[in-house]
Amino acid sequence: SGAHSAVKAKGESESKPMNNVYASQHFERGDIRKGFIEADIVFEKNYKLTSVHQSYMEPHAVVAEPDIFRGSLTFYTSTQGQFIVRDEVSRILSIPKHKIRVVPMTFGGGFGAKYGILESLAGAVALTVRRPIRLVLSRSEDFQTTTPSPNVHIFLKTSAKKDGFINALEARIILDNGIFGLPLSGLLATLIGGYYKIENTSIDCYEVNTNKPQIGAYRAPGAPQITFALESNVDEMAEQLGLDKLEFRYQNAVETGDLMGNNEPWPDLGLKSCLDSLRDHPTWKLKGKKANEGIGIAIGGWTSFMGPASAICRVESDGMVRIHVGSVDISGVNSSFVLIAAEVLGVSPNQVEIIQGDTLSGPFAPNSGGSQITYSVAGAVSEAAEEAKKKILQLASDHFEASINDLEMHEGLVHVRGVPHKTVSIGKLASIAQSKPGGPGPIAGQGQSAIQQNAPCFTVHLAKVSVDRDTCRVTPLQCIAIHDVGFALNPTMVNGQIHGGVVQGIGMALHEAMLYDDEGQLLTGSFMEYDFPKADCVPSIETILIQNPSPNGPFGVRGIGEPPIIPVGAAIANAVNDAIGVRCTELPIRSEKLWQTSFVNNEQGIK
Repeated sequence: SGAHSAVKAKGESESKPMNNVYASQHFERGDIRKGFIEADIVFEKNYKLTSVHQSYMEPHAVVAEPDIFRGSLTFYTSTQGQFIVRDEVSRILSIPKHKIRVVPMTFGGGFGAKYGILESLAGAVALTVRRPIRLVLSRSEDFQTTTPSPNVHIFLKTSAKKDGFINALEARIILDNGIFGLPLSGLLATLIGGYYKIENTSIDCYEVNTNKPQIGAYRAPGAPQITFALESNVDEMAEQLGLDKLEFRYQNAVETGDLMGNNEPWPDLGLKSCLDSLRDHPTWKLKGKKANEGIGIAIGGWTSFMGPASAICRVESDGMVRIHVGSVDISGVNSSFVLIAAEVLGVSPNQVEIIQGDTLSGPFAPNSGGSQITYSVAGAVSEAAEEAKKKILQLASDHFEASINDLEMHEGLVHVRGVPHKTVSIGKLASIAQSKPGGPGPIAGQGQSAIQQNAPCFTVHLAKVSVDRDTCRVTPLQCIAIHDVGFALNPTMVNGQIHGGVVQGIGMALHEAMLYDDEGQLLTGSFMEYDFPKADCVPSIETILIQNPSPNGPFGVRGIGEPPIIPVGAAIANAVNDAIGVRCTELPIRSEKLWQTSFVNNEQGIK
């Protein structure tokens, strides 16, 4: 997996050295050397984070069904992005897109890993043998051939002044991309240089190829890794300056318009509101803990993705409202679309049904990942419902011989303002529309959304742990997760997303690792060897929702899929340091490594 040997091309007297660097990026602002010279404290560390698998319950699976006479293919597959699967199959197999149908199936977990790995292979075989093909990976095959998160090595040097301002950050990030490239470095640079107001930054990112499976996205790809490094450094600087760790973060926290690591300004964000909430929380104010217990905090941020989307709203003669979308529901997001349509049309959520279309029958939508579906598709659903509402009110206006401005909609009924006993149901109006010659025709509305600016999601987590002094086993005791969610359309689902992300973060912090031997063979290729949190390893999790509406999201929504996992590992590592004075520089935190470091510190008289 190191750099390849130099090779001389035919006819050349000398050859240029080859290497396995797939891509590199550099971002800087200010004067990094001057920043370190002017600083009162400088702290630098090397951090290492092991590759982690998404560990979904359902392995990759696909059925490919050929239509020999039409020369078309239909796929039944668990995917986060049906349109990207269609496009990739078309590209690889040289089949026109209109001859490929992708039907997304009920989802058994993905977390960024299911964007189309097996479909082209299954499709090629199905066309060759002229019959349907089913391809299902075993757990071992899934571990060895799919797309886990990358191994990441980070050198991070930061500095601050006595007045508590962080004035310089230098980072060198190396991502082990496996056999193929996946461009993540720009995202990592954007975040590591974008949590705090730092005048001088220099960030180098390198993506390298090795003899391992290709890496991919895992819930907020790259963000937990850079957050672990950055928040560890920030904790150390606050300690060296003798400053409160929350206030040190608050003083330096980015606000709307401040620069990200790629030197672009942040859109509207609510990081300081999250820190305000933690400042007032009893656990932080009292900081009560027993011997060998520690409390750690960390912030996390996510830019959030976005993409164009469309939706269709139909009102049926029985009063049912059907919303057609092309997005894939991987987390219960459709329940939010139900609430949006119900709110716009003034009907009960029980009267709204979501119809998830495939690539032939469904309107276009972006991939279900990057915390973008609610933010991107909700606007299209709202607009489609509004369009249907206009047609309902026009029909009701004719029915009552009243002005549209005098009509009100409530619980599936339309009435003239001030005359609530005289009503007509939207079902009856739909029936009139469907049967009236020369009328408006069936009630249907189409909506589109193409938001131009994203809505960042920031979070602050607190972790409380205990550390056994004899074994150095770390036990999480409490997690507090504070999130700027914009507006929680469905608070139950939002809280569920946060709980799930926290548990996955605990896995990255204390349990999970894809380990390889010197020959590149995977040692943790099943759930027997690959450790992840069990129910008895999960502490109490308290969620606090900060509702700071986004300027562009429908109803002020922001994404929530990615942020919950981001600061967990950093907060736990900071809590371990608070408990026994050992700075962890690798995730997951292993008891034996922690014990060795603790033993050395004790021998050297370090806390």
